Amino acid sequence: MNPVPAAARPAARHGWVRAVVTVLSGLAAMFVLAALGLWAAGAAGLPDGAFGPVVTATVVTAVGGTLELTGDAGPLARTGAGLTVMPLSVTLAGALVIGAGFLRPLRHRAVASAGELAGWAARIALLWLLALIGLGLTARRTFAVDVGDGTLSDLTDLFGGAPTVGFTADVPLTVLFGLLWLAGVLLLALLVAPGAPLPGRLLRLREPVRPAAHAMVLLLLGYVAVGLVVALVSVAARGHPAETFAVILLGLPNLAWLALTLGQGATWNGRVDGPFGLPMPEALDHVLRGPGIATLNLRTLTERDSGMWWLLVAQVVLTSAVAFLMAARCPAGVRAWQHAVRLAVALALTVLMVCLLCRISAHYGLSLLGIGDLGGGLSGELFLRPRLWQAVSLGALWGLATGFLGALLARPVLRRGRVDVPEGPA
Repeated sequence: MNPVPAAARPAARHGWVRAVVTVLSGLAAMFVLAALGLWAAGAAGLPDGAFGPVVTATVVTAVGGTLELTGDAGPLARTGAGLTVMPLSVTLAGALVIGAGFLRPLRHRAVASAGELAGWAARIALLWLLALIGLGLTARRTFAVDVGDGTLSDLTDLFGGAPTVGFTADVPLTVLFGLLWLAGVLLLALLVAPGAPLPGRLLRLREPVRPAAHAMVLLLLGYVAVGLVVALVSVAARGHPAETFAVILLGLPNLAWLALTLGQGATWNGRVDGPFGLPMPEALDHVLRGPGIATLNLRTLTERDSGMWWLLVAQVVLTSAVAFLMAARCPAGVRAWQHAVRLAVALALTVLMVCLLCRISAHYGLSLLGIGDLGGGLSGELFLRPRLWQAVSLGALWGLATGFLGALLARPVLRRGRVDVPEGPA
């Protein structure tokens, strides 16, 4: 018997059971990655059974949720803390699993109605809403802070000012940003996946949008893959496996995508003060730990470590490679300048997303009777933020250059839309 053609096979059903599997699979991937990463970072020893809520809080921040930090050190003390960071390893894992679950029932399709896609997405969104509410309500805990031995410890015992810290998820903001995160994941899945169906009215977007979007996903994943190889080599050469695996499981894309912008020539401003440390190369930590607000770019990094010029090499190789793949996937009639413009727009938007996701801000402090007043080992500040429009502009320029180059390199490749017609008699 002849096999049934793929186009004639019925599509997989996408009802509530599949929606539940999709949401639970995404949550499971994020929880496992967050738990392993925090365990490697030593969070399993947190007091008062705080490890579980901290894992939940990590998942909340991974989907864009908001945490409110609290502190209390008695009537004679004051505390302050704040934290803004996304553990992008956890974010990426959840996005890949949920995106794959969303697309799987739609395979073997060329076209799907807007109503069908909206209904399938709405099932996932409703279950995701319930999950977000549950995460927001359980991501909260307060526990004591060990101030060590010495004068401060004696004073806390004397005045009953033993410090405590805690966190509470802002449920309304967690639900809002979590739903926006899901909408972005599902939309990107439809735009990026080569075989994903679109409504008939949107089929014209496949040629100008899908190859560029797919190229950007390959670029981001390529940087993560290179970062993973570098991290594993670092473990083999220098040791510190627990700290390195904590970075891999929690924040590898934070570092890899920061490297993408630095390789393009973008500049970030930042500072590290106090006991805070960055899970990054030593040269970067040295740059940010200088006096005042530091300037972080390829020049300041290479002043500390000449090997950082490899960021530029990686940028040229990876961006040119995805530009070639993008051009090779497009119909032969698309001109080189069109490839360049499309890649410029796509790369500028990608850099904008990276700059918004990779920003870091953290601070804490404790003062008791004027002792430890935002100083010593009881306080710290860390922030890292991009010069946004400079980075986006550089991304567009890199897209123009490599998009044009990729189109030229792809000319010898037989692409869709080109048919060789045999010569016949005149």
